[in-house]
Amino acid sequence: MRLSTLTQKNNSETTWHVAAALVIAVGLQLVLKDNLAFGSKYALAALEGVLLVIVLIPSLHASARRLIAILLVGFITVANVFSLALVIKALFSSGAVDGRQLLISSVAIYLTNIIVFGILYWELDNTKPDQDDFAFPQASLAGQSAWRPTFFDYLYVSITNATAFSPTDTLPLTHRAKLLMTIQSITSLVTVALVAARAVNILS
Repeated sequence: MRLSTLTQKNNSETTWHVAAALVIAVGLQLVLKDNLAFGSKYALAALEGVLLVIVLIPSLHASARRLIAILLVGFITVANVFSLALVIKALFSSGAVDGRQLLISSVAIYLTNIIVFGILYWELDNTKPDQDDFAFPQASLAGQSAWRPTFFDYLYVSITNATAFSPTDTLPLTHRAKLLMTIQSITSLVTVALVAARAVNILS
């Protein structure tokens, strides 16, 4: 698993930016109002921060690092989905959350969604040596036979999928890739179309 090599190089790619993206995702959870967070947002952020520090320890065994990395991404994902559910619930509770907080929460959830799925796509692709999960256009260009996608390429896929609710220039090739992109599109659609639209309506 690629997160197990955060302090190393993977396919000639340094992965400090993945750790930076995880830090941002953890920070975005602190933006949420207390009643829209998964339990205590500070306790959760502290736990995730500890897990990230542990993952970055060079001497940690690879299998242990992999397990902790999975837990870290899992915590962030579950907390983000739970927060989205709480925001939706708040929409139907008069006066529970004001329009400003709904807007802030929807943006935080949306950005976290992008980061988490960007990491998941990065983790997923090329885990099987004989099968690619995504078809990048650069790979088919003349003279680009040695080209390999980096985390930024997968983050771009996540951004476009969350914005357009569908693939753009990069296509999913496997069922698991299509499933992940479907889940992300639905999450983004709910966040943008329902939460943000309702928040704007409240503000007006």
